[in-house]
Amino acid sequence: MKRKNLLMLAGLVLLLLLPFLLKSNYILGILIVTGLYAIVVTGLGLLMGYAGQVSFGHAAFFGMGGYTVAVLTTAWHWPTPLALLVALVLPGLVAALIGAPTLKLKELHLVLATLAFGILVHILFNELKSLTGGPSGLTGIPYFSLGGLVFDRDIKFYYLTLAVLTLVLLGARNLIGSRVGRAMRAIRESEHAAETSGINTAGLKLQAFIFSAVLAGLAGGLYAFYVTFVSPSPFGFQTSVQFVLMAVVGGLGTMWGPLLGAGLVVVLGEALRWAIPLAIPGAGGEYQIIFYGIILVLVMIFRSGFKQRGVSQC
Repeated sequence: MKRKNLLMLAGLVLLLLLPFLLKSNYILGILIVTGLYAIVVTGLGLLMGYAGQVSFGHAAFFGMGGYTVAVLTTAWHWPTPLALLVALVLPGLVAALIGAPTLKLKELHLVLATLAFGILVHILFNELKSLTGGPSGLTGIPYFSLGGLVFDRDIKFYYLTLAVLTLVLLGARNLIGSRVGRAMRAIRESEHAAETSGINTAGLKLQAFIFSAVLAGLAGGLYAFYVTFVSPSPFGFQTSVQFVLMAVVGGLGTMWGPLLGAGLVVVLGEALRWAIPLAIPGAGGEYQIIFYGIILVLVMIFRSGFKQRGVSQC
């Protein structure tokens, strides 16, 4: 345990020093987006890895957080911390409303229900033009400020994202180690056995769904403050699939899995966007998608083989 804590401390120190080692706003921007995605995937990892529920609609909660911040700060001129607080609460309330009936569904039906929810919300982002600006989106979102500190530079927002992500990861770690976390692990192993031992499985799954939606709203609100612009494009079906992909690639049920999964998927996408035109002149975006898919499949095969060898050696 002591060695694990030392590794975590070393990793945190490295992340603190990265802006001074890299000295590139482009890479800093990638790290910020990776950190925001990791916040979403931490909640999704708890939902999938412990409560056994798959959601293909978390981009909707991510978008709700972003649009809440955008509307409250540009149209109503709310203080940025208060707008961010509402960006957490609103997705949580929506998750509570839809979670109770939706989480009764099983496997493919649950996947389709969350997928439909995500598509519906994405359509609303496009169609509610008086509120969301439609496909053009909303501009003029102010930078996040806390007291007299304005996060108007990449390096400031990087440390804000790192601080929030660290708190989220520590909170998730404490939750997993708590009585609630042990009950969630029991659900993951066998929902029927958990029910017979007196665990309120439906209630716990709903709480995990709400918690994951709140984290997605938090990340979405911070994303809006970072880019100072929101439109429906970043909150569509493809983003929901990416979140699930990050959770699975990084490893469900691990503390560092969300960070690793988000980092791999985001960095891989950026690297291919840069490398494919150099390797294949004139290649379109479809080549990037093809290589992207091939590499991720290879990663999943490698991880599966590695885990199986680990199990066989035990």
